[in-house]
Amino acid sequence: MAAVSDAAVLFTGFPGFLGSALLERILARGDGPVACLVQSQYLETARRRARELTDGIDGVDDDEIRLYEGDITEPDLGLGDESFTAVREVYHLAAVYDLAVDRDLAEAVNVRGTEHVLEFAAERDVDRFHYVSTCYVSGRYDGVFTEDHLEEGQPFNNHYEETKYRAEVAVQDRMDAGLPATIYRPAIVVGDSRTGETDKYDGPYYLLRLLLAQPEWLSVTVTLPESSNAELNVVPRDYVVDAIATLSAREETVGEVYQLCDPAPLSVPRFVDVLAEAAGHRTVTLPTTKPIARTVSSRLSSSLPLEPATLDYLDHPTRYACPKTRQALEGSGLEVPPLESYVDRLLAYVLENPAVGDEPMV
Repeated sequence: MAAVSDAAVLFTGFPGFLGSALLERILARGDGPVACLVQSQYLETARRRARELTDGIDGVDDDEIRLYEGDITEPDLGLGDESFTAVREVYHLAAVYDLAVDRDLAEAVNVRGTEHVLEFAAERDVDRFHYVSTCYVSGRYDGVFTEDHLEEGQPFNNHYEETKYRAEVAVQDRMDAGLPATIYRPAIVVGDSRTGETDKYDGPYYLLRLLLAQPEWLSVTVTLPESSNAELNVVPRDYVVDAIATLSAREETVGEVYQLCDPAPLSVPRFVDVLAEAAGHRTVTLPTTKPIARTVSSRLSSSLPLEPATLDYLDHPTRYACPKTRQALEGSGLEVPPLESYVDRLLAYVLENPAVGDEPMV
């Protein structure tokens, strides 16, 4: 006989960095118990993190987080005989967040995994489906990309972007067919603006760590021909979690897409300057072409904190706008803090936690 769970919420993406913080908010508002789908290699980490979460929330018992070994790449989510007929709400955050991800892995997790979670939700006729996408479903769309954009014939920088795009297309197709879903598109997520905490040094952290690997008196950075016209749209984890927690609690957000981006992002040159100023590094900027920069970064990646895939974001042509999000959050007090206001905390965390790597949770 199948084991029956009475959990009302199914959650994927725990114990990931974003997922852990969002789950804490869901429990704190009384939406438990929550069934968390966890891959076998992360069960011990998940157990430890679950204890930390429940111990830190008044009135929440250990039993409010139920861990189930599973895998979204399998058609039944790897749940076997487990029955989840009580589930009324699904939060799907699990994905491979890696700019250099292999095509097959990205396809299996980001696309087929999302399709499997959608099927799980459809079979149970859930009341809400929350999907965490990314602003970078835009690919290299040349112009301003809003919540109303998706299928624009855009090219993509990498397999991560393309597979997240295809996953969101699948979610929106289900929404059009009647699935009560809400989609959240964060921009580039960095550490907590209050503590600097993060679990992975990727994306903009490559720029910061590259500076830190060089002398303070003279550090070299590069600029591409279109860098001055490009923006790096960065948001801290706490803003993303606060926004999703707020929007997901409202009935009127069903059927909507929300971009969680900075409405006033920094240009690429200014972004690098802010990092350098925070680190106290004097810099010299070398103009170069992307092919040359890619060749050099590939050769130096074994000895310096470099990821060649990040070069595509130094001349990224897309600008992001979030009119629906700003309207929905009006009066909530939630706003994206400027990078200058918390960059020192990001820097301090990196300096105090050098062992944190850039490997994604897969």
